[in-house]
Amino acid sequence: MDMHRRQFFRVSAAGLIGSSMVALGFSPTAALAETRAYKLTAATVTRSTCPYCSVSCGMLIYTLGDKAKNATRKVIHVEGDPSNPVSRGSLCPKGAGVMDMINSPARVKFPEVREPGSKEWKRISWDEALTRIAKHMKADRDANFIEKNAEGTTVNRWNTFGFLASSAAANEPGYLTSKILRGLGVVALDTQARI
Repeated sequence: MDMHRRQFFRVSAAGLIGSSMVALGFSPTAALAETRAYKLTAATVTRSTCPYCSVSCGMLIYTLGDKAKNATRKVIHVEGDPSNPVSRGSLCPKGAGVMDMINSPARVKFPEVREPGSKEWKRISWDEALTRIAKHMKADRDANFIEKNAEGTTVNRWNTFGFLASSAAANEPGYLTSKILRGLGVVALDTQARI
């Protein structure tokens, strides 16, 4: 075997270090056999839809938490859903960065209201928020509903209210949303799916 001086020192040093470690009780077979645990092994996978645009790409959201009643779960990873027929596992940069939006400390998670004349937002319950919205809608519809136009033709229009429907919803919820709002006389109904 043709060995240079530097190669000789390298081989000698490696042998010295290896024999010293074995003498100290270090077993290289056990160290080499140990593998890192996969970070998503204990995570719960939830299928979701990207909230940003009308494409409705599928997402897999991985969360950690013990699923106890009062335990807070934390999103640790988001990726595209390969079984989704729309995106087939791919996400745009906004969709791929949705974890930052989910875990943002500035994210509003509960309904808030700013009373007339106030400069502060106060947190309210979901029941109170839905009740307030329903009361405002009823008051506006009662005040501005047009049953007949100038010629006397029945039109049943509510021109002072608008609604932006979700483009990420499936056909059935979209159909029901449209039917309910048209039944109320809403004219300004749109969805971001057209954009």
